[in-house]
Amino acid sequence: MPKTNQVNWQPISQMPLIASMITASLNDTSEHLGTLTKAKDRPHLLDDATIDRVEQVHTEQMQYIDIYTRQIARWRTAKPSAVQAKELDRMEKQNQQLRDVTTDVLALAGELRKGTIDRILGMSDLELGLQTLLRTQSPERR
Repeated sequence: MPKTNQVNWQPISQMPLIASMITASLNDTSEHLGTLTKAKDRPHLLDDATIDRVEQVHTEQMQYIDIYTRQIARWRTAKPSAVQAKELDRMEKQNQQLRDVTTDVLALAGELRKGTIDRILGMSDLELGLQTLLRTQSPERR
């Protein structure tokens, strides 16, 4: 997001551009979520810098989602045509899906951070041994 807090609101003629931005972000974020989900059982393959970047990008994306929400609301007050109103409904739904998926990415990144290679290398031998033992114990023994 730009350093300034001023948003350049777009005329309703730019609806296709904003719609494509929301769609592309939703597709990319869904793909990121899939990739991070695959790493859930192997977070040690990630480092803190990777998680930092994921969190930075998706936190910034949340700011854009808020801007999209406000832009859609502005267009609704401009008395859109029936076709435009239908497209605004679709965009709102997709933007909400984008918010949900982005929230999931941020939550998963926070979870993965606990097991990154940086965290493992920062553990003492005792901590690492205890964690390994606790992970390998069967549920009945706990």
